[in-house]
Amino acid sequence: MSDLQLQIRQELQKFCQKQIEPHIEHDDETGLFRMDVFQQLGQLGFCGMTLPEEFGGAGLSYKDLTAALMEISKSSASYAVTISVSTMVQSILDQYGNQKQKEKYLPALTSGEEIGSFCLSESSSGSDAASLKTTAKKTEGGYILNGSKLWITSGGIAKTYIVMARTGEEGHKGISAFIVRDGDKGFSYGKKEKKMGWKISPTRELVFENCFVPEENLLAGEGLGFKIAMSALDRGRITIGAIAAGMSERALEESVKYSLGRTQFNQPIFEFQGLQFMMADMAVELECAKLLVEKAADLFDQGRNDQKLASMAKLKATDACMKITTDAVQILGGVGYTSEYPVERLMRDAKVLQIVEGTNQIQRVVIARQLKKQFS
Repeated sequence: MSDLQLQIRQELQKFCQKQIEPHIEHDDETGLFRMDVFQQLGQLGFCGMTLPEEFGGAGLSYKDLTAALMEISKSSASYAVTISVSTMVQSILDQYGNQKQKEKYLPALTSGEEIGSFCLSESSSGSDAASLKTTAKKTEGGYILNGSKLWITSGGIAKTYIVMARTGEEGHKGISAFIVRDGDKGFSYGKKEKKMGWKISPTRELVFENCFVPEENLLAGEGLGFKIAMSALDRGRITIGAIAAGMSERALEESVKYSLGRTQFNQPIFEFQGLQFMMADMAVELECAKLLVEKAADLFDQGRNDQKLASMAKLKATDACMKITTDAVQILGGVGYTSEYPVERLMRDAKVLQIVEGTNQIQRVVIARQLKKQFS
């Protein structure tokens, strides 16, 4: 880890201790997203880290971003994933948007004044994203969107939505990407999901009923939406891996600290070999996850988008996080199952990491396909 990344983590540790930790249990229970906290993260430069300075970003690397997300997720997976997804939207606009689109939408996102949301999944198209049914019919001056999106992170609090809709034939070649804004006529919000975890981050249905999108809000061109979505997910898998690694780090810290202070049979429970083996395995899994995430981010920063490694990083880090947080609850025992300690929240938040940005079963499919290409 570079000096800059250490500095990033130290600054965020202070911020999280002051601005997130005092409220986290209350906000998790009530589902309260504090926009002022997100905006403060933006003022510190953490909401547009990888974007060019021309559009208000910090011009930093994905390795720097993963360091930030690891630290934020130790306190709150919800705020970390909000930054992750909003950054993904920014990267789409930066890579595929024209100059006018970049100038219009990026500054408010990179500053943290606004949040961006990525809209691909539907009720009948989750893992099979190419089968999406939301339509965008060409009309004078633009397109008319009809359909709905499900499980959308930051739905209702985001202002800029990147929406994938069908403009042509069945399959991935008929999908295009559009910029839709909160408040656009014909665009509304459906139910807010009640979830096991990520309670502070709203997940919501989006509804499009004859929603007019001007032609200038089409990204790149018709038929490029699926390509845009998949390239964004490659980045998103790295950042989700970073969030998982940060949560795992917190779970391990809580386990070691508690086991050193909890006495049974006249000795700290840390001295029992059964628990030592559990924590040793947790530490090994954590380091493996961090190394994979850092390697995937490093290759991406070099311009070598290794899809296989990105999927490996997401798969390993999130599976490890589920195991590590579950073991942390076990080590803390009865109190680990209560909200008195953060490990029960970490365990709940960990589960969805194995599902978002492509389920871990899909990651294995991606990895296997890349292996086939490599050895064919």
